[in-house]
Amino acid sequence: MFDWTHLQTFLAVAEHGSLSGAARAISGSQPTMGRHIKALETALGQPLFTRIQGGLSLTPLGGELAEHARQMGDIAGQIALTAAGQSAQIAGTIRLTASEIVAAHILPAMLRDLRTEEPDIQIEVVASDQTENLLRREADIAIRMYRPGQMDVITRRVADFETALFATPDYLERHGEPSSMGDLGRHNFIGYDRSDLILNGFRDAGYPVGRDFFAFRSDSQLVCWQMVRAGFGIGFNQRKIGIADPAVRQVLTDQKLPALPVWLTAHQELKTSRRVRRVYDFLATRFQAISD
Repeated sequence: MFDWTHLQTFLAVAEHGSLSGAARAISGSQPTMGRHIKALETALGQPLFTRIQGGLSLTPLGGELAEHARQMGDIAGQIALTAAGQSAQIAGTIRLTASEIVAAHILPAMLRDLRTEEPDIQIEVVASDQTENLLRREADIAIRMYRPGQMDVITRRVADFETALFATPDYLERHGEPSSMGDLGRHNFIGYDRSDLILNGFRDAGYPVGRDFFAFRSDSQLVCWQMVRAGFGIGFNQRKIGIADPAVRQVLTDQKLPALPVWLTAHQELKTSRRVRRVYDFLATRFQAISD
């Protein structure tokens, strides 16, 4: 028999490649996690990791055990979901995940009003564009600008946000104002690093460009927007957010850009939870109200 806590620690180390990375991911301490791994290796009589430069690497036995531990984690998550889905309580915690821009500019007013209406609900927000694993309860509800591809989830398109290009008046005075999408190649354009969202948008609009098109790259939406506001160059944002920002003004106002779809997603078993249902429906209504 193995201590489930030790297996959880083992899986975290296996997935993050080091004790320090695993400790940050699951809010544990390195010494405790080290003891868990040692206890598991002692129980099995064999090592599960070998030390490599910069971290730990799974042994053949460790790799096999990791697959079983993942299956156990999924089963445990399914049990928790089933129990949560039968909950009749409104009070409790809701964990949301949304992009940085949505988390910083759209959600605050919504969550303020939700707190007023439901004071017994505590709210957690993960500001990230990465796909969170709803099955493992890394989030109860996901707000995404793309349709999530995870299995066993219920997703609903609740809004479409108009997008636009923005720059500071100072930048446009120094570099001139573009008169067409084709002029953008002569400007400092701000875009994402590993994400291909903007590249796909250019392609769909008939202007295929590569990663080198961007004079500045970051996968942080907030960093990209601050670079626009600092006068580095031209960048995208939701039109309502940009129009409301006095530091910038819209460029190419006659150019129609693709809208950003907003998808609201929850695990199908969590939809039977009164608390998750309440927040899910509340957010759906609010997003629909502010949709372009």
